[in-house]
Amino acid sequence: MTGSGRGLGKSVALKLAEMGANIVLNDIQASDSIDATCEEFRQLGYSVTVSKGDVRNEEDAKVMCRHAVDTFGSLDILVNNAGITRDKPIAMMSEQDWDDVLDINLKGAFLCTKAVSKIMIKQRSGKIINVASVAGVMGNPGQANYSSSKAGLIGLTKTTAKELAARGITCNAVAPGVIESKMTDVLPEKVKTDYMNNIPLKRFGTPEDVAKVIGFLASDASNYVTGQVIHIDGGLVM
Repeated sequence: MTGSGRGLGKSVALKLAEMGANIVLNDIQASDSIDATCEEFRQLGYSVTVSKGDVRNEEDAKVMCRHAVDTFGSLDILVNNAGITRDKPIAMMSEQDWDDVLDINLKGAFLCTKAVSKIMIKQRSGKIINVASVAGVMGNPGQANYSSSKAGLIGLTKTTAKELAARGITCNAVAPGVIESKMTDVLPEKVKTDYMNNIPLKRFGTPEDVAKVIGFLASDASNYVTGQVIHIDGGLVM
């Protein structure tokens, strides 16, 4: 699972571990949180290992996949969660802001999907789950780069699903809405209220809300589900 050292990625990895999956945590080389997360999982009795690397680098993606197979004997689930934001209005957004977000959020998912697909095709089974966003469906002011990367990820999901279905591999995406995080904690109350007014369920989502849906997509219960984008947004986009 990419981007799994902390936050949403950590919550999803924990859910999959609770379901009995062997976990490969992935984050960039400079991340210290991933080592702490790995130790935390081990203390809980879960089977876990770490493969540090940059998803923008094709060789790092290949190394992560080989590490999973070498450690656990197979690679059955890929969760593409690594992502960043560089929010600015289009008129103020630099080319570097655009490139950084597209490279990690979209190119990274492509490279990891490419690497894992070769393994899953030989196995004739596997599940690929991409973490998109409602921003990729409805757009969001100040997030031209992020929205574009997530819209592209939805397109990648559907194409991957069609290409790999004959080999017994499914590919789906989740599109979270406003999810509780350190970023939402510091939002001004007026901003929180404005967001809440547009959410029919009148609450922000939690990382666990997202983790449960990804757990379903990773399980045998979703074997006849592919090419789908499941919104986890309290009804924000319907």
